[in-house]
Amino acid sequence: MMNTLQNVPVFILAGGLGTRISEETHLKPKPMIEIGELPILVHIMRWYYSHGFTDFVICAGYKSWEIKQYFLNYEFRSNHLLIDHRNSPHTPPMALGQNSGQERWRIRIIDTGIESMTGSRIARAFDEISKTDSFSTFAVTYGDGLSDTNLTEEFKFHQNHEKIGTVLGVIPFARFGELDTNSTGCVEGFLEKPESKQGRINGGFFFFKREFREYLDNHPQCIMERNPLEKLAKDYQLMEFKHSGFWQPMDTLRDKNMLQSLWESGNAPWIPKKT
Repeated sequence: MMNTLQNVPVFILAGGLGTRISEETHLKPKPMIEIGELPILVHIMRWYYSHGFTDFVICAGYKSWEIKQYFLNYEFRSNHLLIDHRNSPHTPPMALGQNSGQERWRIRIIDTGIESMTGSRIARAFDEISKTDSFSTFAVTYGDGLSDTNLTEEFKFHQNHEKIGTVLGVIPFARFGELDTNSTGCVEGFLEKPESKQGRINGGFFFFKREFREYLDNHPQCIMERNPLEKLAKDYQLMEFKHSGFWQPMDTLRDKNMLQSLWESGNAPWIPKKT
């Protein structure tokens, strides 16, 4: 499956203001907040990478330069650095030693607007990379949520059901809306404030056929979780992949501290197992 997955771009939403964790985001974009000395964005990418995904499209906005600068210097952060301009001022810096091993991935950081909502960010990044790339399936996730979901199995599930979209269904927290799913696993709608029904919620980690682009709008106020996903659900084109393991968004400083504690314990569930 490796070659197939290399042709599946992973869009990561990384452009929001992160106002609920402003203690950190006044200095950096929310996805660049560090857990164990690595931005949460890198943790997410490494989980995808451990399942064979190598093509990443970062949908940036607020303080996008911070993300660009980080990845410009990524390979030098854990390796020695050689800068030698003795013979030529144009000799690029080189990493020496490869202490940690450089991931063999491609990263594209697309500026999708400061005020853009999730749907317009995906639409704008999709249109930009479609100028050069041909792909039939793509992944989407949030730049502030960690999980140990089996992406390999979810991708197989997505291919087998042949509908346009797949959403990760996770155990709900009270502050989120639930997925309204029928007995076949098809998502029929979203319950923003459920009272009596207990189900799962949208945990991100989506897979879509490229036809999903038709549900998105370039307008800055296009919110993926509203009209696009709701219409997809009404069209019976969205399936739920159930996950009962670890899933945790980083919405507040309390969430960040909890994730940091897991990292320090040595048992962070989202860290890929070494083989």
